Amino acid sequence: MVERTYGMLGEFDSPEALLAAARRARAAGYRELDAFTPFPVEGLARVLKIPRPSISLVGLVGALAGGTTALLMQMFVSYDYPLNVGGRPIYALSAFAVVTFELTILFSALAMAIAMLWQNGLPRLNYPVFAAPRFQLASKDRFFLCVKGEDPMFDDQATAEFLAGAGAASVERVPP
Repeated sequence: MVERTYGMLGEFDSPEALLAAARRARAAGYRELDAFTPFPVEGLARVLKIPRPSISLVGLVGALAGGTTALLMQMFVSYDYPLNVGGRPIYALSAFAVVTFELTILFSALAMAIAMLWQNGLPRLNYPVFAAPRFQLASKDRFFLCVKGEDPMFDDQATAEFLAGAGAASVERVPP
């Protein structure tokens, strides 16, 4: 039985070397790539083809749902328990403004927080790359490129040789 591999992890000394290796990997046909850096690297997201998050659309939908919920809730209460105070109408929209505003903001914020966690794949209880011996340097001064095992072109030996040829200081196999 052949043991599956999560991926192959190449360590680079500089952001420029990482970016060049990611471009070479894309040009060679690798599609399932991920990178780990101590700070953002300009242009890396484009090379890795990281999808643009749709958080603003989720926030708008949450805001509309919150505003609609607040208005319907207050209209139901005013209809079911009408109070004629000072001759105001049963549906005084100006009186509903504060609660509507608060629920609009609350639903929007909650929807965006939940969508952000979901789109980031969190909570991630176990991520195989974290077990790599030198990976703790990704938060200090090293840059890592991971070619995932689910890539159609992935082969343990060939991918390790490719990363070494792309300038990786070290190459590690990441078990699942």
